[in-house]
Amino acid sequence: MKVINANEFDKTIESGKVLVDFFADWCGPCKALAPVLEQLHDESYDAIPFVKINIDENPDVAERFGIQSIPTLIVFDEGQVKKQLVGFLPKPMLKKTLDEVL
Repeated sequence: MKVINANEFDKTIESGKVLVDFFADWCGPCKALAPVLEQLHDESYDAIPFVKINIDENPDVAERFGIQSIPTLIVFDEGQVKKQLVGFLPKPMLKKTLDEVL
């Protein structure tokens, strides 16, 4: 997954459907979620960008979306929040939820 920064964020989320993973390097659940997201992207959603943004390096973006716990996943569609998921979710539950919005 591509890691983006605050300068790339708005352009990325306005380009259509995109899943953004808000994470931090020190976050254990974030590290556990990363391979699950990679698998889901490769298996089911390869046409939709999945990107990551580090909340420690981009606190303004995290604050803008009220991120208080990580990992937080937000699905955007042309800049609009369609779904927000907080915490680690097992792959089947995450896939079911993403199928509803993607």
